[in-house]
Amino acid sequence: MSAPRCFGWRAIGAAAAVLARLPQRTTLMLGRALSWLLRPLLGRRWHVARVNLALCFAAESAAERARRLREHRRALAVALLELLRAWFAPPATLDGLAEVEGLSLLRDAAAKGQGVLLLTGHLMHTELATRFVAEALGAPVGGVVRRYHRHPCLERLLDAARTRRLGPTVGKFDTRGMARHLRNGGRLVYSADQDFRDGHAFVPFFGVPAATFVGTPQLARAGRAVVRFLSMVRGVDGRYRVRVCDPGLDALLDDPAAFAAQYMAVLEAAVGEAPDQYLWVHRRFKTRPPGEASPYVR
Repeated sequence: MSAPRCFGWRAIGAAAAVLARLPQRTTLMLGRALSWLLRPLLGRRWHVARVNLALCFAAESAAERARRLREHRRALAVALLELLRAWFAPPATLDGLAEVEGLSLLRDAAAKGQGVLLLTGHLMHTELATRFVAEALGAPVGGVVRRYHRHPCLERLLDAARTRRLGPTVGKFDTRGMARHLRNGGRLVYSADQDFRDGHAFVPFFGVPAATFVGTPQLARAGRAVVRFLSMVRGVDGRYRVRVCDPGLDALLDDPAAFAAQYMAVLEAAVGEAPDQYLWVHRRFKTRPPGEASPYVR
């Protein structure tokens, strides 16, 4: 079967490349305007965000949580444009926008021939953070991504952009591919705060039991990789602080539940630096302990 012709998607890619070249100040202004358009379009997702904020900031007043939701709407709109910048912006557009900390941890692993499993979470800037790390390191940084097999033109567009600007991609269910990439000394960004139906432990996240995947230690061992943590915050001045750190997870590979708990504690601390920039529209608490109903049911 011949490959599909993707003329329409090429036009979309060209338009995305134009938006990705906008100056940072213009991008931030456009994102704030876009937030007003998203408000009526994502009603169900705003409900999820309200529930998450009520669970994670239960001690706050309704007015304080409403303020958090407004800030999250603006941050989410900007983050959509930041995705385009991660994939399509030329290096000159992003030059000087980020300070990257912890590169020595990646260089040390490379010197030893070790792969690095770069854990992160549903932080809204993960792809842009990966781009900044790859460019500062001068080496590709791979990522675990969702495949769009039903939309081959979209898959081709996104995979080409990621491979060109960030590094190789591995499908989120291709565990053998992930391990192989790590064994070959690669770096792989992985958002492991996943709520799978099976293979999870309930550990605290903002004081709420959260079903957290416990297979990450097995992946690190299979890939003979060290585990590090990646986060990024956008400041009020529009500049980014990217951080790679060692959260001590390597010592917990033989205790998946303890690993998951420490991972969630590290992620919570990262979210606390800029709460509006976490993906609160993600149903983080959809799986509940026995006897508890889903909090998202209206």
